[in-house]
Amino acid sequence: MSTNAKGTALITGASSGIGAVYADRLARRGHDLLLVARNEVRLHAVADRVSRETGRSIGVLVADLANPGESGRVEHELRTNTDIAMLVNNAGVGATAPLLGSDIGAMSAMIDINVHALTRLTYAAVPNFVERGGGTIINVSSIVAISPEILNGVYGGSKAFVLAFSQSLKHELSDKGIRVHVVIPGATATDFWDIAGRPLAQLSEQIVMSAEALVDASLAGLDQGEFVTIPSLPNSADWDAFEAARQALRPNLSHSEPAARYGVARNR
Repeated sequence: MSTNAKGTALITGASSGIGAVYADRLARRGHDLLLVARNEVRLHAVADRVSRETGRSIGVLVADLANPGESGRVEHELRTNTDIAMLVNNAGVGATAPLLGSDIGAMSAMIDINVHALTRLTYAAVPNFVERGGGTIINVSSIVAISPEILNGVYGGSKAFVLAFSQSLKHELSDKGIRVHVVIPGATATDFWDIAGRPLAQLSEQIVMSAEALVDASLAGLDQGEFVTIPSLPNSADWDAFEAARQALRPNLSHSEPAARYGVARNR
């Protein structure tokens, strides 16, 4: 067993972009790492660099999370490796084309990564965390979770799942010593845009944040005790008001009779 008091952080999508920056920052904070991605060459390059610069123990697990067999190997690690104290669900894919102009196969594959894999990895990690009475789950969502009109609708729906799932996890696990943190990035300077079909150069520089700044802000939010961190949001009270409005709906979301404004007669 590792003697590292901070434990190991398992980071998905760690071969580039946001995931690679999380690897650098968490290692510098004293975590050992287990890095997961499908690009073996880039993954080893990140692991070698971070290990050399920080002296931390860095393991790699090459896996395509869209492949159930390969995802299963990561799940097994989360279930059996008691050194893992943090799970960073960063792996994801996106789309920028309009919903009706998108290939359904590609949309299904996106759901496999953004929803199915994230859910299965979380379910694999949580029992160990509960048994030890502690652990941290960081889920990387997107502003399209709140504003799905911005990009492709399936992408927005998949990231809305990440937010809703995180809210439910927080509700269920907070009394068990488990920290749940959801990060909601805006446009970020990674290869996401080229892969999704809209070159980064087409975006205004005023809305694009570097991956380094994004991760630094997200970890600052974690340190400050935030459940939701929106790195671009100037005033956290805006999120608090949004959440308060959501909570205010709860008492009236389910009644035995339709609201009076519909004029529907009682039918008993």
